[in-house]
Amino acid sequence: MPETKDELIEFYGTECPHCRDMEPLMARLEKETGKKVKRFEVWHNAENAKLMQKYDPSGIRCGGVPFFFNKKSGKWICGSTGWEKFRAWAEGK
Repeated sequence: MPETKDELIEFYGTECPHCRDMEPLMARLEKETGKKVKRFEVWHNAENAKLMQKYDPSGIRCGGVPFFFNKKSGKWICGSTGWEKFRAWAEGK
């Protein structure tokens, strides 16, 4: 199972419209804070889907995509969200 040292991770599906909605916020986050979100496609990649289970066991936190997880704070976001909540998540708040 691949592991990532990245603090901020996203699990997404290629065809997921809610995942695409979050792409501008990830770009803004990187531009304004320098923080990058490591992305893992789970609909067409079984290995990444298994990795998602590590952060969302049995789907109890989210059960779908997009699913964002902050490894440092343990906080997560399920689904698309607005800028303020997304930035607070990235900052561990």
